[in-house]
Amino acid sequence: MTFEQFSNGTSFLHRADPRGKLISTGILSLVIALSQTWAPALLGFLLAFTLVLTAHLSWRKLFHRLLIVNSFNLLLCLILPLTYTAGKNISFIGINLSSTGFFLALLITVKSNAVILLFISLLATSTAAQLGHGLQQLRLSPKLCLLLLFSYRYIALIQQEMFRLQRAATLRCFQPRTNLHTYKTYSYMLGMMLVRSWNRAARIQQAMELRGFSGHFYSLYDSDGMQKSDLLLLTILLLTGVGLAGLEILSR
Repeated sequence: MTFEQFSNGTSFLHRADPRGKLISTGILSLVIALSQTWAPALLGFLLAFTLVLTAHLSWRKLFHRLLIVNSFNLLLCLILPLTYTAGKNISFIGINLSSTGFFLALLITVKSNAVILLFISLLATSTAAQLGHGLQQLRLSPKLCLLLLFSYRYIALIQQEMFRLQRAATLRCFQPRTNLHTYKTYSYMLGMMLVRSWNRAARIQQAMELRGFSGHFYSLYDSDGMQKSDLLLLTILLLTGVGLAGLEILSR
């Protein structure tokens, strides 16, 4: 599936137990996101970049992901200096710009990139089935695990259905414009997608009931439990998270 572009690999992070990666990602991303000073944010970004290097990921695909995130960060860098009122102001071509707002936008950019790189290097290196199995082993609600896995699986199918409808419209020489015909066509496509999704969901429910589905997730992912290397990785990342939190407290 296109959503699992980083899960194929032979690096240590690809082989690591998903439970340790889930715990580490949650704690580290929380510490980095809540940091308000530069030191933990930069060190968190350095850690995330090191993990990306360890995972041996495709730079082209990684750059595409970061480009989407940083397009929003660019808007912050343009808007915050104009709208942020606290701190020092500087005049540039007759426009008052907030230097504090600019550095705040840069801090948000560093933190968001660090968190995204953490998610890609730790979570995207596992498949959805492995992550679901790991969440269930961490005693997360089985209903939430099933909801996550079904949503992941069938969002892709809904996307394929939408592409099929778009191709059918293109073959009929449909050209989108700003007129009533275009709006009606898109509304019909959306309605057809919802109807087909509902019918597919009903067939899937019937098929699962015929196969004796009892609401429990049985994974084909073969896990031998957390090895010493997994425990070592978890310990190092947790200690790093504690260190970043302590550095944030000392930096204030």
